[in-house]
Amino acid sequence: MKKIGKSTFFIVVVLIALFAASAVIGLDYYFGDNATTVIKGVDDIRLGIDIKGGVDVTFAPSGDFDATDSQLDAATETMKTRLSSLGINDNEVYSDAKSDRIIVRFPWQAGESDFDPEAAVKELGEMAELTFRKGTDSDTDEEGNVTPTGEIVLNGTDIAEAGYGQQPNDYGDYQWVVSLKLNPSGKEKFATATGELAGSSTPISIWMDNNMISAPSVNSAITDGNAIITGNFDAESSKKLADQINSGALPFKMETKSFKTISPTMGEGSLDAILLAAAIAFAFIALYMIVLYKVPGFVAVIALCGQIAGSIAAITGWFGFMPGSTLTIPGIAGIILSVGMGVDANIITGERIKEELRSGKNLDSAIRVAYKRAFSAILDGNVTNVIIAIILMGAFGVPSSFFSKILNSTIFRMFGATTEGVVYSFGFTLLAGVVCNFIFGVFFARLMVTALSKFKGLQNRKLYGGDVK
Repeated sequence: MKKIGKSTFFIVVVLIALFAASAVIGLDYYFGDNATTVIKGVDDIRLGIDIKGGVDVTFAPSGDFDATDSQLDAATETMKTRLSSLGINDNEVYSDAKSDRIIVRFPWQAGESDFDPEAAVKELGEMAELTFRKGTDSDTDEEGNVTPTGEIVLNGTDIAEAGYGQQPNDYGDYQWVVSLKLNPSGKEKFATATGELAGSSTPISIWMDNNMISAPSVNSAITDGNAIITGNFDAESSKKLADQINSGALPFKMETKSFKTISPTMGEGSLDAILLAAAIAFAFIALYMIVLYKVPGFVAVIALCGQIAGSIAAITGWFGFMPGSTLTIPGIAGIILSVGMGVDANIITGERIKEELRSGKNLDSAIRVAYKRAFSAILDGNVTNVIIAIILMGAFGVPSSFFSKILNSTIFRMFGATTEGVVYSFGFTLLAGVVCNFIFGVFFARLMVTALSKFKGLQNRKLYGGDVK
């Protein structure tokens, strides 16, 4: 506590202000007429179908292919995973076995005001068929259409999962790579193909329909069912390739049959009303906290602003280690609930400071002891919400996510995987808000209160709820 000086308050406030500004406004830079988004702001948040409406697209097997019920179910689950991997958590995907159709509904892109069906399907990725082939040979017809001719080594159903990350290279630097985990069906086939091509000039090319997306060379035989694709990747391109591979596990090629728009169930007018009501409620809460708890209440308001900014940052994908999320009405409810938990945490701390001052402790001791004793109560109150949020994200999130892997391989194995985006959105914002509560409402708030208590003009015990001595 003695190491916390007066300047700490201003440093923390500036950090929170910069973080909040970047989360709300974002950061873009222009090179000519091309804009590059470095940090996404609130204008880049994708709003859910219930708020803004969206797209209704019908897919069907291409040509005369007659899909079985199991194949149609597999394609449906793949589409759910594809949407979730794109951060489109508010979606509806269901199949019509009688007519061999899959209907997909998802919200419009951020800032989109005119319906563009081609852009919508392009974003979804056309749900192309994935193949791994020996070499890069292909035929081109008179119209310029390319058709791969190399021998097929693997198709999408042979890939269990693709991921991306960094690993050291031969020069001691780190490079972005794409990792593959094969199903038993693909493990033996890949071992045979890589054993045959190891050390040769013939690569194994990766195709989405008739588009080659990568052609890595084979350095050695791969027999354990795990492979690494190296190349000139960065974070974005490696994630894109991993997403393409994960989305390509279709038992057949699909084509788009129809498009239509979906009207929002509540509309952006309802969102404006919710935001206005939230702003008014926050103003009353801020006034209440300052009047009742003085200095700790003032700090609590700053901490709550940081917590809300943290929730926005989580939704936009500000944090590099986690993708963003679609904002739905239940997602807004998750933010409001987490803010309520933040208010509760600051009330607990404020009351503890009062109690310690009234027991006769000096100001420094009262603040130190109060935060120490309040932490266990705050932790107990938030752990339940953390557990609930994790269960919701695991049970209703993308099957390849960390929480989903744990829960669907243990607790929810008997129920199978699902990706209900509205429920996931609530769990996502609730978890993000609770984590931000600990960061801003506990850690940063303690720094600010302690720093302010160093100012001579703010050492009056009444300013912290105690009696004058």
